[in-house]
Parts: sequence; C-alpha cells; structure tokens
Amino acid sequence: MLQKLELYNGNLQEIQSSKLLINTINAHSYNTLKKDTLFRQALQASDMLLPDGISVVLAMRLLKGRKIKKIAGFDLFQYEMRRVHEQRGKCFFLGSSEQTLRLIKERAQREHPDLQIYSYSPPYKPIFSEEDSRSMIEAVNKVEPDVLFVGMTAPKQEKWTYEYFDQLRAGHICCIGAVFDFYAGTVKRAPKWMIQIGLEWFYRLIREPRRMWRRYLIGNTLFVIGILKEKFRK
Repeated sequence: MLQKLELYNGNLQEIQSSKLLINTINAHSYNTLKKDTLFRQALQASDMLLPDGISVVLAMRLLKGRKIKKIAGFDLFQYEMRRVHEQRGKCFFLGSSEQTLRLIKERAQREHPDLQIYSYSPPYKPIFSEEDSRSMIEAVNKVEPDVLFVGMTAPKQEKWTYEYFDQLRAGHICCIGAVFDFYAGTVKRAPKWMIQIGLEWFYRLIREPRRMWRRYLIGNTLFVIGILKEKFRK
C-alpha cells in the first residue's frame, strides 16, 4: 500500500505556485487508509504527499531501498508562511476553535506583519452538512487566499479538501492538522533534539498518554506489521 504512493522528496522551495493539494502521511494515516477507501483516494489524489514521520521514512527505505527525508506538516507551514509573507499575500486558516484561531492570528501578526490573515471556525461535528461545507467554501472563496491551511484532523480534513478541491479558490491547499495547536501554543511541540532523532511521537505520547496511547502503542505496532507484510508480499 505505502509503496504505491508517490512521496515528495524535493525541497519545499521547489513547489510550484499553481493551485495544489498538499497532504502528509504518517503511521496513523497509513493504518487509516487501509480501511478507509475515500481517505486512500484523497491521499492518492494529492499533488504533493509529504512523509511526515520517521516511521514512513524508514518504511520507504525497507520497501523500496529509497532514502527520503522527513518533511513535517510544521515544516510545510513555516515555509508557506514565509513565502506568502514575502509576497504580502493572504493566508486562510480553516478549522479549530475561535480561541485557537485568535491565538494563531496574534502570533502570525507579530511574526509576519505584512501577511493578510483570515480564518473560519467550522462547527465541531463528525460529518459536515452540505450547508456547513457551503459556508466554509464561501468564506474561503471570498478571500481567494494564496495558501489555505486546513486543520480538522485526519482523515476528515483530507477527505473534505479532496471532495471540494475544485470548488475552492485558493493557491496551495495544505492539510496540516495538529500544526494549528502547535502554532497557537495550546499544545506544546517536542524539543528540536527529539524531533531530529525521530522521537516526536514519543514526546506526544508522554505529554498526552490517555489520548495518544492507542495511536502510538497499538498504531505503531500495526504499522510495522503492515509494512512487513508489504515487504514479504513484494
């Protein structure tokens, strides 16, 4: 399954300025796409699919003998913010709560004063109604941002952007999930040294064990089993 996906391994600076759908994949995404057909289709439809996790990087080396580098959703976010700021352009944050969006806007205004910042907090529910989606699309299209950041957790965000991609008038459409909370400061990201040695997942586990134990302890085990099955089938 993983070896059939084309993962991006270039520099973020090489990304074209045309309309693009940019997603990330990690161990949790891999486990989910095996049982969620629409999510799998959404990732396959990505113009760029970034390997956001050391587990994916190591798995690609095992499966294809291909050495790729990890590109986290936060790396993409930082690059896009700098890029659009230099252009004095517009960015749009779609997702999360009004409080988190307010914190994001306050920080972004300090760090990128020439950036025009817009946001919309959709209703918190498992499935959006057609009316919900129409309101979200209208909010984005009224601005026509250079970059649209979508933070509604996986696989919800990927499936929504895949379904409505053609209706969204935006440049780069980036599904970055937890980055909203990292940037707002409502969730603390791992220290740089832990990120560099591939232990960001462990930091999140010890910070939020009740919420994350299933994803990382059971999920990572299932990921390894799935990759080994792919390897043996190959």
